[in-house]
Amino acid sequence: MISAMKTFVALSLFLCALGAAEDLTGKWVATETTGNGQKRETTVALIAEGGSLKGFIANARSTMLIVDGRTDGNNISLTILRETSGVEKRVDCTAERAGEELKVTIPNEGRPPTVLAAKRVSSEKPAMPAPKISLSNDFPAVKYNGLAKTPPMGWNSWNKFHRSVDDKAVRGMADAMVSNGMKDAGYMYINIDDTWQGTRDANGVLQTNERFPDMKALADYVHSKGLKIGIYSSPGPKTCAGFEGSFGHEEQDAKMWAAWGFDYLKYDWCSASQVYDVKSLPAVYAKMGEALSKAGRPIVYSLCQYGWQDVGEWGAKVGGNLWRTTGDISDRWQSMMHIGFELQPGREKYANAGHWNDPDMLEIGNGGMTGDEYRTHMSLWCILAAPLLAGNDLRDMKPEIHDILTNREVIAVDQDAKGAQGVRVSKNNDLEVWEKPLADGSHAVGLFNLGKDSAMMRASFSDLKLSGSHAVRDLWAHEDKGKFKDHFEATVPSHGVVMVKIAK
Repeated sequence: MISAMKTFVALSLFLCALGAAEDLTGKWVATETTGNGQKRETTVALIAEGGSLKGFIANARSTMLIVDGRTDGNNISLTILRETSGVEKRVDCTAERAGEELKVTIPNEGRPPTVLAAKRVSSEKPAMPAPKISLSNDFPAVKYNGLAKTPPMGWNSWNKFHRSVDDKAVRGMADAMVSNGMKDAGYMYINIDDTWQGTRDANGVLQTNERFPDMKALADYVHSKGLKIGIYSSPGPKTCAGFEGSFGHEEQDAKMWAAWGFDYLKYDWCSASQVYDVKSLPAVYAKMGEALSKAGRPIVYSLCQYGWQDVGEWGAKVGGNLWRTTGDISDRWQSMMHIGFELQPGREKYANAGHWNDPDMLEIGNGGMTGDEYRTHMSLWCILAAPLLAGNDLRDMKPEIHDILTNREVIAVDQDAKGAQGVRVSKNNDLEVWEKPLADGSHAVGLFNLGKDSAMMRASFSDLKLSGSHAVRDLWAHEDKGKFKDHFEATVPSHGVVMVKIAK
């Protein structure tokens, strides 16, 4: 009798658990606020089968398969496949159910977990996504387009305008770039980032939205100022902001941009993760590289793939003129310092004329850092031979910001004909010395103080493979400092820089 009772209780508990699992089938949607204040929906799709769970978690940028799931009452464990730095990894997650709400917690290495507070929107069994496309990375190299022999300089809309960029703002930036002296200092590209797209017509031609009524007229206007113009897309079906991407329309879109008169393309991975195996990433970028080569117009090709899969090894092969080495920058000291000082060393071997490492756009003038920190930002990017794409409102700049962005002596380091990327030659806790060899045999040197207090710093000539006495010029003070023997010393403010040119 007792044995029968135990069996009955166990069976009852099993059936309750099974019922709880089966009741999870359906779609649950969480609305998140992204770092730039935008709303983004993420769907948690669950299918319960015999007490186990499968499904997927998807938003505009990615789709993560749920490859295993179990329930214990209202507590749920899930194992997902997630792309991390271009590699697919299994990640164990937890979830809790409270009625028609589901809270899913996804751990993130070195960062706070992502918490999705999702509400049920459907109890119907969701359809699983189609298998991802796998392409061979054994493809012929895309022919170099002959462009970007020095790092591109210009402006990009995203950091300041996000989703609100429009025709009027772009024209205003072109006007300002000419009138404020940035064009004369070397800035050339006016680049429209995400959110310009409308829908495709019956022939697959991508239309613009109401904020950009005539792209060819806009391109003509920018060209009339003696400038060039750039545009943005994604190899996936949607862009990062959820607008139409170029998936399945690569050649069609490339020819359209060429017909409009565009000179630059930023191609952002984003939702390509939904349709392509991430191992195919080089081949996916080669597809657009080939399309641009056939479009009938020279177009700079900027790869935005966050440094995934050792991009320096294949960026030039797919036709890239520049390639992102990291995730997105933000207007904070810690973000700029992490991206610039921590993530760039070792990449210098990939940089040369026509092919550049891209640590992301400049945040100078957007208000999140001090003047010393912005000078550090500009100095390091120039020593790195990085593209210089301003991200502030060029129509309304404080004089200090204007002076930072248009310092021709510092810009000359970035644009030097030798095409070498600088390297760190010494590090003493928060004090770092970086050096970039220049075409005339001289050396650009940055003394960077990442610490909280001002400090006396020294650049030893032996670290630069120099000996004896050499003339030194301060590139921010615009003054000759005289000749120095064996080393140069200077007091550097907290989070600041002294940048000099040391003659050969």
